[in-house]
Amino acid sequence: MSKITCQCGHENPFGTVLCERCGRPQTEEAKKSKLVDMRYEGSARRSQTYKRSIIDKIWNFFSSVKIGVSIIIAVLATSALGTLFPQKLYVPASTDADIAAYYERLYGFAGVVYYKLGFYDMYNSWWFITLIGMLGTSIIIASIDRVIPLYKSLNKQRTKRHASFMRRQRIYGIGSVENVDDSLVKAEKKLKELRYNVKIEEGAILAEKGRFSRWGPYVNHTGLIIFLLGVLLRGLPGFYVDETLWLREGETRAIPGAPGYYLKNNQFILETYSKEDDAAFGQAIDRVGTIAKNYQSDVTLYREPENGIPGQSEQLDFVKDYSIIVNKPLNFDGFNVFQMDFRLDELKSMTFQLTEKASDTSLGEFTVDLINPEPIYRLGEGTYVELKDFYPDFDGIEDGEPKSKSPIPNNPAFIFKMVTPSKPDGEMSFVAIRQTLETEMNDYKATFVSAETRDVTGLVIRKDKTLYILLLGGIVFMIGVTQGSYWNHRRIWIQKAEGNEILLASHTNKNWFSLRKEIDQVQEYASLPKYEDREETESKLDDREGDFN
Repeated sequence: MSKITCQCGHENPFGTVLCERCGRPQTEEAKKSKLVDMRYEGSARRSQTYKRSIIDKIWNFFSSVKIGVSIIIAVLATSALGTLFPQKLYVPASTDADIAAYYERLYGFAGVVYYKLGFYDMYNSWWFITLIGMLGTSIIIASIDRVIPLYKSLNKQRTKRHASFMRRQRIYGIGSVENVDDSLVKAEKKLKELRYNVKIEEGAILAEKGRFSRWGPYVNHTGLIIFLLGVLLRGLPGFYVDETLWLREGETRAIPGAPGYYLKNNQFILETYSKEDDAAFGQAIDRVGTIAKNYQSDVTLYREPENGIPGQSEQLDFVKDYSIIVNKPLNFDGFNVFQMDFRLDELKSMTFQLTEKASDTSLGEFTVDLINPEPIYRLGEGTYVELKDFYPDFDGIEDGEPKSKSPIPNNPAFIFKMVTPSKPDGEMSFVAIRQTLETEMNDYKATFVSAETRDVTGLVIRKDKTLYILLLGGIVFMIGVTQGSYWNHRRIWIQKAEGNEILLASHTNKNWFSLRKEIDQVQEYASLPKYEDREETESKLDDREGDFN
């Protein structure tokens, strides 16, 4: 597109509203307006100029403030939805099926919908990350679309401006003085006392201060972009880990999010307050029951050998023993393992006795490991028990089939096939706690003898390389807030007109009252002509018209 040549001879980019050099209006709309919009110094913005290609349309879409606000509202709304129910991190389950069962069991239909829509892992979902990416794109494009033209205009501004530019400022005055040169000299002196940067050109003065405050919003945007970059980096492997590990006593498991490391739970210790500790604790114990004083996990950290095969836990290198206490995590290789929760007396195994009903004779005992049950338990002399099915957390029978609501052995139930020399085809029996069902009258039964329990510790594994990036983004953002809130960009133009007349105009991006006070000081000291605040005058006239009506 062709450039716009002003009457002063300066060539302006297409779309310019005010000449970058002298300030003359370049569009019909600007020529008809009483006051000129100085937000971007009348410079040409790409989004307002180019609208043909697909790139122009994408640029214009993301540079729109309305679109940016809409994306922010969408991010806030989805973030709020993610707080309705606990996120995946805080659900005591490991598989997707168990997580789905957890939401359905606790929250019913709402929990099912919450899980189906992916809100259970909101902040790691692809569409939430897409929203964050769109927000970052909007901030970057909107900033570039505005800050580059503004920077160019402020750098190219001349000291002497055309009279049409002066007349379209909010604060404007014109009048005769006794000695024009003397007034300009005094004005220059007073403006320097008020800490303005003063430039003089051909009988014209430009006094300016606080220009850096104009960059405050863009410093804000830079801080937000850094912050959003930190958020997006959390989705990349190695930058952020926030995992949960439930570890039973005596169990060794791979640490999620920390490849090559394993943790063994040697012992879980729970200490509680007693009534003898303090009278206040005695009252609390009577009211709520047991109160934890300390709970900790004594663990051993292992690592795979350097030349070992990944995933093989039989041969591991010892790293260290440690007692994980609340607020005293295990630290290794940038990871922190925190004590989060515990479950007491989880069933570990159950022992049964196979008995002949008629004579009450025992054919032997067998023990079922509730975590890794064996398929067959041999009792000798052609007698064995086959485990046909296992329901760790039995929750009744639905459509003729038993169901389990979780993989945790809270209420185990079994279907046994009991094979003896006298019953080589076997007999089927459904055995649960305090419940035994038989499809037909059996000659043998599996009787519960004893159970072994153990404690389970709940640990959280965390690693965050983005923390300092987020902190930097927050600091830069606050610098921008301070920069734009506590300072303002002020400019005062004073220049000769015809004869003994002086033109006076001024502009600021905010705090007009303070600017008028400074102009009053200069006006009084240098005997400058009176001025008027156009917006304030118009508002007073509107008020008077309202009174007459």
